[in-house]
Amino acid sequence: MAIEEILDLEQLEVNIYRGSVFSPLSANHQRTFGGHVAGQALVSAVRTVDPRFRVHSLHGYFLRPGDARAPTVFLVERVRDGGSFCTRRVNAVQHGETIFNMSASFQSEQRGIAHQDVMPDAPDPTDLPDIAAMKAFDDEGFKAFAEWELRRVPAELLPHIPGKVAEQQVWFRHREPLPDDPVLHICALAYMSDLTLLGASWSIHPDERDLLQVASLDHAMWFMRPFRADEWLLYDQSSPSANAGRSLTQGKIYNRSGDMVAAVMQEGLTRYPSGHHPAGR
Repeated sequence: MAIEEILDLEQLEVNIYRGSVFSPLSANHQRTFGGHVAGQALVSAVRTVDPRFRVHSLHGYFLRPGDARAPTVFLVERVRDGGSFCTRRVNAVQHGETIFNMSASFQSEQRGIAHQDVMPDAPDPTDLPDIAAMKAFDDEGFKAFAEWELRRVPAELLPHIPGKVAEQQVWFRHREPLPDDPVLHICALAYMSDLTLLGASWSIHPDERDLLQVASLDHAMWFMRPFRADEWLLYDQSSPSANAGRSLTQGKIYNRSGDMVAAVMQEGLTRYPSGHHPAGR
């Protein structure tokens, strides 16, 4: 299913929408991909906002595992409509229970100071193999994202920054040209932002990945500058801390020209199963 179809919701009533049943991982997993529900939740919020406002941030919590084979209903609350900003709250519901909730803030066009961190060094995406050819990734899982090009920077080519313990870089883009609607590109980025970020936390624990129970717990994004999801974007990721079965991860997303277009923070579950005792602990 194309990203345009995934993000095209059915309106059931005022402020009530329904998303497609399809989840990229539904063929092999029962849980809905987190980016799927987050992207659809953002679409539902956007549908209730005047077009002169553009989303600049979202904050979401994954409350229950989603059912990949069931539709999701999105209930939108119009929290505030101001002159410069407006706010929406969304509850994503399956089988009568909230599986995800999100707050999104929108801003009308404004001007102010401007600056950004310099984009880190990274190999050109065209010099890297497609992620499907890399044994470090689950081939079956990533085949479900065939409409996206994904290229991971090998660990030996990462520009290691002193003091950073866990780092990862991934280039990605939609393989085919997408419509010019900027809202589609923003929601597509929200959709993809959950795919590889938590992996930064186990990038320095490769032998323990298969032992871990992993899931996204919360997810926050800030959209800084215009971009296109069908052009190469560098997802520069790190995990500054992991403890107590949870990992904090963060990412900055740049276009190929070096413009920082978005920032992401996520906490995820990275715990050992009950009864497991790591060697030496």
